[in-house]
Amino acid sequence: MNVRIHPTAMIEDGCQIGAGTSIWDHVHIRHDTRIGEECIIGGRTIIAYGVSIGNRCKINSNVYLCTAVTIEDGVMISAGVIFTNDRFPRAASPDLKSLRSSEPDESTESTLVCCGATIGAGVIVGSGLTIGRWAMVGMGAIVTKSIPDFHLAIGAPCRSIGAVCRCGQLLAMFSEAQSQSEDYTCRECNRQFHRCGYDIIERESGC
Repeated sequence: MNVRIHPTAMIEDGCQIGAGTSIWDHVHIRHDTRIGEECIIGGRTIIAYGVSIGNRCKINSNVYLCTAVTIEDGVMISAGVIFTNDRFPRAASPDLKSLRSSEPDESTESTLVCCGATIGAGVIVGSGLTIGRWAMVGMGAIVTKSIPDFHLAIGAPCRSIGAVCRCGQLLAMFSEAQSQSEDYTCRECNRQFHRCGYDIIERESGC
């Protein structure tokens, strides 16, 4: 399968790893996780059980992907990103006499990172959210709300400040005075987009 796995990596039973994927040092991948083709999993990353990662994704070092996270194709997750899946976690029962189970339950919330998105270094992603197609989240952000397709979002809490192209080029910065209906053309690749409110649509999109 041409899969490269560093000898210090720990891969549990039931994992599926696609051709051309590289898994680097001290990675721990829990059981029943699926990783697509031609991915890179950086050193000391931890991937919880049942996570799904698409094809041609870059997961940098020291990332934590918890259960109930789905990563679509072509996503970049930079170093030190942390995902969460419970808004109100507790370690123990209310009487403090037993540990709460770590298994998914009714409080476990799913998060989806859509195709082509980029998440910058040191970002913390809340639970029950969607990061849209080709969106870009700036380093150090704390994501507490879903981010629409093609949006550039930064800050703590994270907020949308502009629009980005598939190629990563900035299309426009948002402002209060701006029209809510605009057309953008990328300076680098000439792709064209239309903005209507907070929706940004690529013309003749292929994904």
